[in-house]
Amino acid sequence: MRAFEGIRVFDATQGVAGPHCAMLLAQHGADVVKVEPIAGDWGRSIGKKHGEHCAYGLAVNRGKRSIALDLKHPDGIAIAQKLAFEADIVLESFRPGVMGRFGLDYASVKAKNPNVIYLSVTGYGQEGPYNGRPVTDSVIQAYSGWMSINKDKDGLPQRISIIAIDVMTGLYAFQAIAPALYLRSRTGEGQYLDISLAGAAAAFQAGKMIEYRLEGAEPAVLGAPVGTFQTKDGFINMNARRDAHFAALCDMLGLEEWKSDPRFANQQLRIENEAALMEVIRPRMVDKTSAEWLALLEEADILAAKVNDFGDVFEDAQVKAVDQVVWLDQKGFDHTLPVPQIPGQPKIEPGSFLAHVPVPGEQTDEILAEIGFDADRIARLRNDGAIR
Repeated sequence: MRAFEGIRVFDATQGVAGPHCAMLLAQHGADVVKVEPIAGDWGRSIGKKHGEHCAYGLAVNRGKRSIALDLKHPDGIAIAQKLAFEADIVLESFRPGVMGRFGLDYASVKAKNPNVIYLSVTGYGQEGPYNGRPVTDSVIQAYSGWMSINKDKDGLPQRISIIAIDVMTGLYAFQAIAPALYLRSRTGEGQYLDISLAGAAAAFQAGKMIEYRLEGAEPAVLGAPVGTFQTKDGFINMNARRDAHFAALCDMLGLEEWKSDPRFANQQLRIENEAALMEVIRPRMVDKTSAEWLALLEEADILAAKVNDFGDVFEDAQVKAVDQVVWLDQKGFDHTLPVPQIPGQPKIEPGSFLAHVPVPGEQTDEILAEIGFDADRIARLRNDGAIR
């Protein structure tokens, strides 16, 4: 039995952050009804679209049921309200005030559903001068200080090419809902949860913020020689900062004299003289392939890994040994898709409902039938454009 079996979720979120949270609830057994527009959640078209899906949409919508409603139509609003008023959890990701236009804000839902757990995902939160601003993941990477600690060799701040802030916001949202459910089981009381991308990015960077306060905008490196090094056929990441590891690396590189060089006598001195280390080490690393270096480094117990692309990851012996990636069939695709197992959750079973990603409105008729709509009424709603 999964922990959240029997929990009903009204998921009106779009994009990545809110849908990611809802997907985690679904994978733990909750019945997640994805309430999306007739055209579908805009998060289904991030990057290249493949039919009704995109890569991120596939990643964050597994295990849900989809109902597509036109919330500009009074019948669409009425259906959404009925679902929300009967849900244990309501999730939304609109700007402050938008849900109120449909009678779906926290106050309206709580009046009909007093024990509801209601979670809002926004860019900056419900209060403050920025609360109405639209955001994307890259905007919050810039705003939160994230880009300031990710600069290229010329000092230009860089965004990372993954929607990281949204994903971590979904994780923080999920970890807020789980104790809220537990508290409700003890007290019978629901609550309102205000989750923002800016807040999630700040929480994730707590250590770097403290470091900034203690050491300034350009903190000292944590060790040397540490970093990514080009090899004859690729790149490896290596951490040889400890005394024994540094000595072993000196032997590998034919730099035995460095073991007695006063500039490199301990970890702190190696940090202070990092530039002198790197300008000699980097050219020597290109003399061998990544595999050759990794064999030597592993024998010396030096921390290292090849810089893989995802194709390398899929074929990696460790990944295969622990079933870290499962290959799933998805309707509309002529080949299987890789999905990583979620730590702490039961393993994904290919072919199961929890492995399936719905298209917009896939379960509309099913969901409406469950709340009392007969076939004729559903057909009229479809003809009126209230549902898809």
